[in-house]
Amino acid sequence: MITITPYKLKWRQEFQEIGFLLRKFLGDLAIRIDHIGSTSVPNLDAKDVIDIQVTVESLTPELERAMNLAGFERVTRITSDHIPPESTSDPKEWEKWIFKPASSSRKINVHVRIQNRANQRYPILFRDYLRALPMVAQAYGKVKHELVKYHPEEDMEAYYDIKDPVCDIIIGGAEEWAKLTNWSQGKSDC
Repeated sequence: MITITPYKLKWRQEFQEIGFLLRKFLGDLAIRIDHIGSTSVPNLDAKDVIDIQVTVESLTPELERAMNLAGFERVTRITSDHIPPESTSDPKEWEKWIFKPASSSRKINVHVRIQNRANQRYPILFRDYLRALPMVAQAYGKVKHELVKYHPEEDMEAYYDIKDPVCDIIIGGAEEWAKLTNWSQGKSDC
């Protein structure tokens, strides 16, 4: 069953602990390590899953070995992100690796994306926009609550089939906000 829970202050601390562990094992392989997704937005209800983005120069066997040593296994069936409609960018802009804990019961998704690609920028801009505009964040939270009301089972495909286009609408507003505010990715979280 998909469950959306109220925001938890402990999510930030959990990210920091995981982020420091990743930094220890990845060293300079990680250009930046960021808390992304709904758990990174204060007061936003979310699935109780810590999403982390590791930004790298390239997806290499050395990187995968370091992630394995840190206790994470690659989910090989996932090789890219959802591509927004009318995206004119090369599909390579949306390639990624995703890792999950090998043995921990804590749900964690580590998204590894290449620096300066469209999919590396998207989740950081999305997060910063929701942090800056709490009204948009709360509307997004309401969408997720409604989604699980109508898709209460562990039907992740249906959940994302609806959630991804909603995110594309939000990112449209975020892009305008980024231009108006001269937004940049700023410093890494870890």
